[in-house]
Amino acid sequence: MSEFADLHDDLRGVARELLGKDADAGTRWRQAADAGWLGLEVPELLDGSGVTFAETAVVLEELGRATAAVPFLGSAVLGVAAAQAVEPGAGRDGLLRALATGEARVAVALAPHADAASPVAPFRLDAGGRLSGRADLVVDADTADHLLVLAEASEGLVLVHLPSLPADRPDPVDPGVPNEVRVVVEPVLDASRGFASVAADDLAVPGDDVWRFTGDPLATAGAVLDRAAVAVAVDAYGIAAAMLDATVAYVGVRRQFDRAIGSFQAVKHQCADGLVHLRLGRELLQEATAAVAAGDADAGKAASRAKSYLGDTAVEVVGTAMQLHGGIGYTWESGIHRFLKRALLDRSLFGSPDAHRRRLADLLWP
Repeated sequence: MSEFADLHDDLRGVARELLGKDADAGTRWRQAADAGWLGLEVPELLDGSGVTFAETAVVLEELGRATAAVPFLGSAVLGVAAAQAVEPGAGRDGLLRALATGEARVAVALAPHADAASPVAPFRLDAGGRLSGRADLVVDADTADHLLVLAEASEGLVLVHLPSLPADRPDPVDPGVPNEVRVVVEPVLDASRGFASVAADDLAVPGDDVWRFTGDPLATAGAVLDRAAVAVAVDAYGIAAAMLDATVAYVGVRRQFDRAIGSFQAVKHQCADGLVHLRLGRELLQEATAAVAAGDADAGKAASRAKSYLGDTAVEVVGTAMQLHGGIGYTWESGIHRFLKRALLDRSLFGSPDAHRRRLADLLWP
């Protein structure tokens, strides 16, 4: 990947500059679209850049550093991957083109809950083309105007394309009403991420909106989940790196007993421990990112190693940052709480550390 180091440095620099400025969610989305981030992995023929997950990961890290509130994970990571995993067609190609330009926001319902470590279909499509099921904690479904849901059909797993309610959606309809897609916002402690439950009861789906996978559906859906786990691990790394930088800067200027507190041995050890954790995490991420970008058959092992390690590491590094900032670290104004909330969510999103360690044990010692 060294031949792309300059490209990654440029991409990182632009992202850090843009995300370092205050902006609301709408502005962030337009910035992401104008910078070409949303279509990084979309083919050039469909108005994208045609690059790989390695470049997407650069943006993901900077989004974590900034705790940016932008639905990048749902659209640019999961939406693009799911759409590219199915057979080409007018509907699929149109959605990818709209994704690349920022005209569409997509959410993907792959598993019945965020801790799922396998591609379980939360919906069922019967022989008459009617869809029923429910998925909770669907990332970015609160603002999506397109939904892609994994469904079990008579021929196996399929991907169903659904129009969502508009972003200014009214109150949810009553449960049990047929021919309705119900999207209900699910609030979480981390305000920088959006979630919603998605449900349908006996919903009639046009045949053109039932998309077949190009390869083995189970393996393909699993690969999308691996991509999601690595994406969240990259976000967690960005959070931890930002907090370590902020802590080292703070302890260098905060003085007690006429000395910078960074000169105290205990403080040095805590900062050094954080650096060691991040360096190891970086190695795990590089392996996982390369495996996902290349579509390696063993990408699941690398994904679980990175996700399990960085899920815990980010929470530990941010917790240390809060402690070493002293009393100010616990105030609302310091902003450290935003990083802690996001790190805690990242730890559980798309598989907790324990879940991925169990998965690793099953993969290494079947």
